[in-house]
Amino acid sequence: MSMLQAQSADVSSGLGIYFPLVVMFVLAAGFAVFSALLGPLLGPSRYNRAKFEAYECGIEPSPQPVAGGGRVPVAYYLTAMLFILFDIEMVFLYPFAVSADALGLFGLVEIFLFIATVGFAYAYVWRRGGLDWN
Repeated sequence: MSMLQAQSADVSSGLGIYFPLVVMFVLAAGFAVFSALLGPLLGPSRYNRAKFEAYECGIEPSPQPVAGGGRVPVAYYLTAMLFILFDIEMVFLYPFAVSADALGLFGLVEIFLFIATVGFAYAYVWRRGGLDWN
């Protein structure tokens, strides 16, 4: 019986290190619920027509699309895809920044090759006119 008590004491002491994390999550959830419930009760409730309309990037909303009878220019999609492409590639630089000392010269050469590859892709897109809004 003493061995079973020793094992349960080890488990309970091991889980005790997570108590501050659980407290933090409970406090964060409580603050989020408190803010979401209290905001509409204490905030001003002056409703007008403009508050019920859709917000379109600071311009007056129109019932019909302005450009091309309902078609969105392809430049928007190309810009979004280029942003995603370069944004995801740049995310790979963060692990290198964290472990640059441990990687040494090998890591330095690899990151220069990676940046050169991204630079070539950027130059290609720029030369082909993918970044022009005309």
